[in-house]
Amino acid sequence: MINNNVNVCLIGTGRAGMIHAKNLNTRVPNANLIAICDTSQESLEKAKENLSVKYTYNNYEEALDNEEIDAVVIVTPTKLHKDIVIKAAKKKKHILCEKPLARTVEDCDEMIKVVNQNNVKLQVGFMRRFDESFREAKKVIDSGELGEIVLVKSLTRGPSKPQPWMYDINISGGPIAEVNSHDLDTVRWFSDSEVKSIYSIGGNFRLREIAEKYPDFYDTVSMNIELEDGMIAAIDGAQYVQYGYDARVEILGTHGNLMLGDTKRNNITQFSKNGIIKNQFIESWRDLFSNAYLNEDIAFVNAVLNDTQPFVTGKDGRQAVKLVRMGIDSLLSGKPVFA
Repeated sequence: MINNNVNVCLIGTGRAGMIHAKNLNTRVPNANLIAICDTSQESLEKAKENLSVKYTYNNYEEALDNEEIDAVVIVTPTKLHKDIVIKAAKKKKHILCEKPLARTVEDCDEMIKVVNQNNVKLQVGFMRRFDESFREAKKVIDSGELGEIVLVKSLTRGPSKPQPWMYDINISGGPIAEVNSHDLDTVRWFSDSEVKSIYSIGGNFRLREIAEKYPDFYDTVSMNIELEDGMIAAIDGAQYVQYGYDARVEILGTHGNLMLGDTKRNNITQFSKNGIIKNQFIESWRDLFSNAYLNEDIAFVNAVLNDTQPFVTGKDGRQAVKLVRMGIDSLLSGKPVFA
């Protein structure tokens, strides 16, 4: 690090990657985005047009050899996370890795071991923990105002049609992996407890034309969860809902209730003469959590500079991967799965 600044390389210049890139390029104090990397030359060139960077790479191993780079932000397909994280740690680069951390718990354990051996930071990209509303909710929970927490209900529903590769849930994991990993992390965070059991049910309601070829595919899921401290949780997830991006949470305590989640695109509510009320639904996670991504990037750089533990650790990433697997196993077996 030069002049108390962190030089960062972005690996993966897709939609989420460019959110991090634009933050690190101009909005994060003490951060310098000096390099970007992507196997797609077209994506790399497009990203470079919107950023001011010193280096571009098609091969992440070449980027990791650059001694000017202090840290990497990994926003690649999940199957690549393990190799990149391990090689980055061995090169003494600090790491912000988007969720999910890896495909299996065993891979997570190996990654965390190498990170610890090389004394570098590993932060996992659960951006909801950095959202102002979610953080305020956590403060209320911890203050005891709601009494003893009895139930956490969390949902995430995405508007987009799944990509064809997502139809094979052995590869994608379906909504439990694609959208509900955030909800599973939220439950752990708000409850301060680990999951004891998960029971999942789901079905394919919007893409029945692929049911014969992909009989296990599901676009909607509901999970009932028991935690080790006796608290209960409920999660639902869906893809291709089409009406907008939907992420909401309800926390029920013995003395009160708290609800959070903004579904409105703006603050306009239209009342028409025929009695119809209209609001514009928010379209994308990029809109809903834009400030959360910024706060996440700031927290990562501060953890590096101040030599403090990241707010979302490798263990948090590991536990989310474990819970996703439990949820999928329950869905496929039709039975509760115990930790």
